[in-house]
Amino acid sequence: MEIICKNCHQVFKGHYCNNCGQSAETHKINVHFLWHDIQHGLLHFDKGILYSLKQLFTRPGHSIREFIEGKRVRHFKPLSLVVVLATLYGVLYHYFHINTFSNQTDNSSIDYNFLNEWFATHFSWVTVATIPLYTIGTFAVFKNQGYNFVEYFVLNTFKASQRLFVQILTIPFLIFFNHTDHIQQFTFGVYIIGIVLIFWTNIQFFNKMSKTKAFFLSILSHIIFLICFLIVMSTILLITGKFSD
Repeated sequence: MEIICKNCHQVFKGHYCNNCGQSAETHKINVHFLWHDIQHGLLHFDKGILYSLKQLFTRPGHSIREFIEGKRVRHFKPLSLVVVLATLYGVLYHYFHINTFSNQTDNSSIDYNFLNEWFATHFSWVTVATIPLYTIGTFAVFKNQGYNFVEYFVLNTFKASQRLFVQILTIPFLIFFNHTDHIQQFTFGVYIIGIVLIFWTNIQFFNKMSKTKAFFLSILSHIIFLICFLIVMSTILLITGKFSD
């Protein structure tokens, strides 16, 4: 049966318009419509977020490679996923007044209170901004594996979501250790978990090379990231004048 699209007036057959993609079924706007819109359009919990998170913790490298190669229907958009998770973590971090620098006792000239507050209020942007730095390292050491810079950016975007979800799960522990001498030890432990996830994902993603080679190249990639991150952070602190005289 031929259908006239209510959006662009194209005549088509099937479930979706072949010109603009609108569904052939346009339900009456009611409570059911609004509930479906909240589930599917706003939260997308029906498949997107939960599916992507499940894949990132069961077969991360394989699922990301498949996404890059075109298997994308069931996934939540990678950059959107990072923003959602980073915003949630930043809100929780700020709401519970968590301060991972509060017990610094060295004589460093860095204003740690400023640094902690700045990270808390800009966490989503900071997370997104670090993805290109991770990508520089990945691209530099894995550049002969057949992927371009943007594809490596997508890889590192998914890996950022991986780490963010772990950080969200650890919020109750951060609240418990807040303003104690143990909070920095705990955050370092979470950092180590993040590195393990990065290496695990890389070993799966780069399955055309040996696991040993992928492991050592991942170490080199992370060292490059750390160098880039330190350069950027030092520049920001100098520009904002948050080094005391």
